[in-house]
Amino acid sequence: MPDTPDNPHMPEIPGFVETATLVVPRPEEGAKDRTMVLNMGPQHPSTHGVLRVVLEIDGETVVRVVPDIGYLHTGIEKTCEAKFWQQVVPLTDRIDYLCPMTNNLCYCLAVEKLLQIEIPERAQWMRVLLNELTRLNSHLVWLGTHAMDIGALTVFLYTFREREEILRIFEHVSGQRMMTSYFRIGGLALEPPLDFFDRVQALIRVLPERIDEYENLLTGNPIFINRLKGVGYLSADDAIALGVTGPPLRASGVDWDLRRDMPYSSYDKFQFQVPVSNRGDVWARYVLRLQEMRESVKICQQALDGMPAGPIKADAPKVVLPDREKMKTQMEALIYHFKIVTEGFQVPAGEVYQAVESPRGEMGYYAVSDGTAKPYRVHMRNPSFATLQALETMCVGRLIADVVAVIGSIDIVLGEIDR
Repeated sequence: MPDTPDNPHMPEIPGFVETATLVVPRPEEGAKDRTMVLNMGPQHPSTHGVLRVVLEIDGETVVRVVPDIGYLHTGIEKTCEAKFWQQVVPLTDRIDYLCPMTNNLCYCLAVEKLLQIEIPERAQWMRVLLNELTRLNSHLVWLGTHAMDIGALTVFLYTFREREEILRIFEHVSGQRMMTSYFRIGGLALEPPLDFFDRVQALIRVLPERIDEYENLLTGNPIFINRLKGVGYLSADDAIALGVTGPPLRASGVDWDLRRDMPYSSYDKFQFQVPVSNRGDVWARYVLRLQEMRESVKICQQALDGMPAGPIKADAPKVVLPDREKMKTQMEALIYHFKIVTEGFQVPAGEVYQAVESPRGEMGYYAVSDGTAKPYRVHMRNPSFATLQALETMCVGRLIADVVAVIGSIDIVLGEIDR
């Protein structure tokens, strides 16, 4: 925005002009006759969420890429400051609708660090099981929509068949298909139903065969191969410099996974491989996520086979809601329940950062307590925000059609970008 009498404090930015509310690059001198600025979005069907991408193109070749975000801004971080610590959990569900339980877990782990409470082993293993089901849920949606972006419509129906069963399992254990709020500070909301593990086992038993079906439809398809291989290259150095994490980082050759390298919630007791590729293109991200799905199935099976017995909540009566049965017979339990619900619980003053491996990369929660029943500050470090920075690096010099493939391959969710 140029320096004007109406705006005396905004200096002119060389090489940029203002269009609407977005500052976009100005074409290079002498190139005005052969380049144009094109809007992709904000409601373009090939984008994953309400994303506007301003493209400068030379013919069909991309010269510059400027993502324009903010269409889904909700002010969730500020809202957290007005809620009790336990009331923030439902807000974390809304950050990323494809992995709400991962957000639940990351926030709960952060607050549990501040409280210095130990979570029972059964609750930790249940959290691992449900987080891997969440990863499968997210990757299934990604695979179906990414294939549809490229033009392969059938796969979408296949992947949503399995995703539907996962959502039914979530509803069975928590009462909600998507915004579950099942993880609570100190453990879990409810004991899993009697037939919960049987339903998960039935799903896990068929998933390897179903993943083979997806691969049979896509991996050998010459059109799909040509649209993905060699497209959207991102080097390891660029990925690290731009803060990229998760599958896009590992597809560029960086072997880093928080579940293995900074284990949390008993992940150190599970055996699994971390897929890595050195190709760095859209194809590598596709193959790597398929491999991750197979590893998630293995982790789920280990969780089912070794699920410990015991309680699902920590022994912290002033923090964790008491069992309903105790409230019927014990006055002390009824009082604790009333006070926690109406007044919250105090968290010792301090600050903490907790990171977990979400389906899209490193998800981190930074929580600050001033010793009261409400957070002083809650900040979410979401992987999609950092990964979107790499879009221009991957798209410059490619065709417009390649931008669609690249956006699909990085698997962004605009809800966690805007917040």
